Amino acid sequence: MGRTSLLSINPVDSQYNVPEWLLSLPHHEDKQEADEEEESQHTEGQFDGVLDEDTVAEGLHKLGLSAPGIEYVYLNLSLSGRELSDISILSRYIHLQKLELSYNKINDLSCISHMPHLLELNASNNELTTYFLFKPPINLKEVDFSYNQIPKMRDLSAYQSLTKLLLDFNNIEEIRGLEKCHSLTHLSLSHNRLIAIAGLENLPIKILNLSFNQIEKISGLDSLKTLQKLDLSSNKITSLEGLEEHDLLEMINLEDNQVAELRELDYIEDLPLLRLLNLLKNPIQEQTDYWLFVIFKLLQLTELDLKKISVEEKVAAVNKYDPPPEVVAAEDHMAQVMYSVLQPHRIFDSTLPSLDTPYPMLVLVGPLACGKRELTHKICRQFNNFFRYG
Repeated sequence: MGRTSLLSINPVDSQYNVPEWLLSLPHHEDKQEADEEEESQHTEGQFDGVLDEDTVAEGLHKLGLSAPGIEYVYLNLSLSGRELSDISILSRYIHLQKLELSYNKINDLSCISHMPHLLELNASNNELTTYFLFKPPINLKEVDFSYNQIPKMRDLSAYQSLTKLLLDFNNIEEIRGLEKCHSLTHLSLSHNRLIAIAGLENLPIKILNLSFNQIEKISGLDSLKTLQKLDLSSNKITSLEGLEEHDLLEMINLEDNQVAELRELDYIEDLPLLRLLNLLKNPIQEQTDYWLFVIFKLLQLTELDLKKISVEEKVAAVNKYDPPPEVVAAEDHMAQVMYSVLQPHRIFDSTLPSLDTPYPMLVLVGPLACGKRELTHKICRQFNNFFRYG
């Protein structure tokens, strides 16, 4: 038999005779609210992870025209951090264009097959063991599957509109399935188990992040002619070979690798747009005059090892390794002057030609080529009543 609340009994129709004093208790509304809150807390404690319409309603935002342009609908849905495991109800929301599902417990995204207009999907920090097991939305552009349990990549030939793919923090050992992704410009596979760079031939990638893997050699990048930013930090790379002829490359991050020789810079010295280079935590930093030598080899840089390069440092680097003629002449002159100053000096005794001759006698001394002769002539001209040149 179900529990009946005294506060819900209708005194007219009920068979119970409820005293008027009970119905007029001053705090009966407060008690009802407390009971509802307790029931809500009890329900929350038993949440089964199934998404319901009320939760969806809380996450919907950005009202706009639908893709056909005939009605106003909600375009974005954010359901981050709600401990969801079943989102099958979303198959009804066919007009969504941006879907945020991060920080849940989801392992099935088949409902996305019913969202033909979806443009952006964030399913990071879930429990996915595979991805793209749904009918591809024709215009899907940006996808984030980071922080899941994906062991391998699958064929993405059907996702030709994809421009951004993030697969960081998974268990992927090989890059594959991207051959037909002719719109892909941003690819990130950081913190995986890659041992080689492959499967990227002729893709229009501009930003590539393969940091925190086990890559030993830079290869497989020859056909990436549009590459602008490359992050290979925290790998096992020993040489910069493979980076040459990437004329659009602006940033290279090779922090925490095993590059040891300064001659490796020869592979990247002709990259005209290179502005940022990071070689922190590499043995090459232990080389003598590392800082100035790298600046001299790569004068186009504006930042080295996360530090801005000053104009003065660039001038110092050029003057050290390829000084212009005027600098060479100045250094030679300075060396000669210092040599003259360091030569032994003697004081010669001198006497007046006659004891009756007025005394003033001025003797100018100093190193060679310091202007003594010119100064002597000038004094004699201005004080000709007192001095004669001799």
